[in-house]
Amino acid sequence: MSWKELNIYALGALAQAGAEHGETMLSIGEKTEMNLENGQLTLVRTTVDHQLRLTALQEQRRGSILLNKINRPAIAPAVEEVLGIAAAAVPDPAHRIADFQPPQEFRKGDLKPDLDLMYQRFNTFIKEVTADFPRIILLNAYLAFTSHTSYFQNSNRVDFTVQQGVYTFTVTFSANDGANSSSFNYSGFSVLNLEQELINGGSLRTLLTQAAQGIPPRKAPDKFDGEVIIAPDCLEGFLHSLLGITITDSPLISGTSLFKGKLGQPVTSNLLTLASKPVAPEIANGYFITGDGYAAKNATIIEEGILKTYLLSQYGAEKTGLQRAANDGGAFVVAPGNQPLAELVKGVKRGLLLARFSGGAPSPNGDFSGVAKNSFYIEDGAIKYPLSETMITGNLIALFRELTAVSAERVDFGDAVLPWIAAQGVTIS
Repeated sequence: MSWKELNIYALGALAQAGAEHGETMLSIGEKTEMNLENGQLTLVRTTVDHQLRLTALQEQRRGSILLNKINRPAIAPAVEEVLGIAAAAVPDPAHRIADFQPPQEFRKGDLKPDLDLMYQRFNTFIKEVTADFPRIILLNAYLAFTSHTSYFQNSNRVDFTVQQGVYTFTVTFSANDGANSSSFNYSGFSVLNLEQELINGGSLRTLLTQAAQGIPPRKAPDKFDGEVIIAPDCLEGFLHSLLGITITDSPLISGTSLFKGKLGQPVTSNLLTLASKPVAPEIANGYFITGDGYAAKNATIIEEGILKTYLLSQYGAEKTGLQRAANDGGAFVVAPGNQPLAELVKGVKRGLLLARFSGGAPSPNGDFSGVAKNSFYIEDGAIKYPLSETMITGNLIALFRELTAVSAERVDFGDAVLPWIAAQGVTIS
């Protein structure tokens, strides 16, 4: 019995056991990884992961479980368990499974890694960092190739197959000149192939250059309200936070969203155009199927400040009476601006270049606070020095309404394509 046949068998077992509607998704993942610690290649290994998710709907009740042991004898007790979970759940008429869609097969990337090229790129990266950035200490680095094959079926005759392979590289590093050392920083990116050297991927070269400048970090001169340039490395987190409190299921169902009823209206500065493109060519590490079982599509979320769509799942759409989104969000692509990064810096009277941010979840009204890490103090249009860990506070919704510039340069991380953005109205202390 093939993996797909096993998934179909599990779906049939749900129906035979009495489920009114069923959904099964079987995923086989294989990961080959190379690790570096303290400058030495320490690990090369391949791991295999299998998962089977069973979902059943019965009398408006939903049950779901995830199995790691996948074989035919394991199906019957799993079906019994998932129906028991559904029987104990609270009825909710918004529970549904995905409607019928024509069968589709999706494929992106290779299914097997080029091990020789992985080793060659990894080894060259170590040599280049040692030669070009002698102050940099590589704490660890991780190059992996992950392939996934997934089978998705439901009782509405949805039948999807996904085959996807991607390389992912992540690095953690610090800088040391003998007397001083920087706090650690990290970055990474995903690609479909290893055509270019690793040091040129994502924002790595930029971050290594910043860390290797050898200027000791200092405290901010005092507490002040200023401007912030948010680097691509932490812009994605700000976008997730903004959308998470405004246009996803929870805030729209509960009524806490400040963007409720704002479709077709301005919600940010007109400098911002934001799309979610999980199936776009420039997104190496995207997705083809939404969490609720629909074929994912690219969608514009905000166009020149105007809200174009909510990010509602099928459940959220049923609860609110609004339209289901074309995808699950993420895979962000922000349109470039018309100013180079250097001009953004020149335009800041007093503020900071924010390269990494550590903070909790924002409040429903958008208020946030956290620590700026690996960031730089800006005064009179010039970067003065790196900051030691510095508190910043502000409001996400106000920040995105008060954008002053978006850079022409962007960084392709493989799962997002992002520029630098400049905004007013943060407190730095």
